[in-house]
Amino acid sequence: MPCLNSSMAFSLSSAPSFPCSTPCANPRRLICSSLVVRCEADGSSAAAARSKLEVGSPVIMTEAPTMIKTAASVPCLRINSGLVKPGDVGRIVSRKPKDVWAVRLAIGTYLIDGKYFEPLKLND
Repeated sequence: MPCLNSSMAFSLSSAPSFPCSTPCANPRRLICSSLVVRCEADGSSAAAARSKLEVGSPVIMTEAPTMIKTAASVPCLRINSGLVKPGDVGRIVSRKPKDVWAVRLAIGTYLIDGKYFEPLKLND
């Protein structure tokens, strides 16, 4: 059975190329009898910090989002007119898909993308 040519590798984000052990009869065909996919962490510190976030974790805003959405049962999207500022501290209430978190701040609970905050390191 023909296989995937190593020069025409299938790629997933930062996944390595997938060379096949058998030679290819037709390098234009993308069929491989044995395909192994290996997922690896990118090793960045931001990904490691995100994995430590859980419900109840304190966070600090590093950047002010341009738009904010309330975490109510009927959410309201509005322009951030100085409500959420860098340096505001809050707590994680819940996790939503695609690195969006419900964060309880002093002014209310909002759905905020993970790129706008980082975990707060508390000194005991």
